[in-house]
Amino acid sequence: MTFNTGEELRLAIRKEIFDKPTSGYASEYVQANLVILPKDWAYDFLLFSQRNKKPCPILEVGEVGDYNTRFIAENADIRTDLSKYRVYENGQLISEPKNLKDLWRDDFVFFLIGCSFSFEQALINAGLELRHQTENVNVPMYNTNIMCNSAGKFKTSPLVVSMRPFNHKNAIKAVEITSDYPDVHGSPVHLGDPKIIGINDINTPDYGDRVNIKDDEIPVFWACGVTPQKAALISKPPIMITHSPGYMFVGDIKNSELKL
Repeated sequence: MTFNTGEELRLAIRKEIFDKPTSGYASEYVQANLVILPKDWAYDFLLFSQRNKKPCPILEVGEVGDYNTRFIAENADIRTDLSKYRVYENGQLISEPKNLKDLWRDDFVFFLIGCSFSFEQALINAGLELRHQTENVNVPMYNTNIMCNSAGKFKTSPLVVSMRPFNHKNAIKAVEITSDYPDVHGSPVHLGDPKIIGINDINTPDYGDRVNIKDDEIPVFWACGVTPQKAALISKPPIMITHSPGYMFVGDIKNSELKL
């Protein structure tokens, strides 16, 4: 399937025609991670995001009870416009629904957080291969030993990272290119030996899928918007709804608008 705009992709998702990870689709348009929390947890998450800007660069915050976007897209519906959600209750993942119509509450506040998929087209335009797209799988993501700052009810929790392999020359290019996109995680947090950041087996991602790493390549790691999901497992809000890793919200803003 080909989608010329974020709106076209959202419509296909809303109709449940499209249900794949969104990397590479409507590639010129911004993608975002989703977090939904009750009002009495929302300020603490806003504070958590402010103290951990690398994994949680906020692109939009909804009004209490409002499920329509205003800025990243015009009147998109947070309840229906992602193809797979995750529902956590008291730190336990309980379901992965295709929409939230039956779950939405008047006290919910949504957050849309920048996603590294938004700088991928810039990497492709520079001639870099994205292995997860080449192999038609979800990007690999890992828990690390890098700890986020606590905030209110949100306790200290590990940073989650996404990984893309490059040879040394292209790894330097990737650093230079992504540094211009701080609103979608910006430059990498680590290059090279994954064990330094607590990843013991690069071939077994905690989220997403394994990709092949060639002999002349090193893994390059970016902060990831799945980090709040790890925080939910530790801090145990009574309910927290997110995107399923790799299944992002796609907006109407072009990625080029986020470049410094």
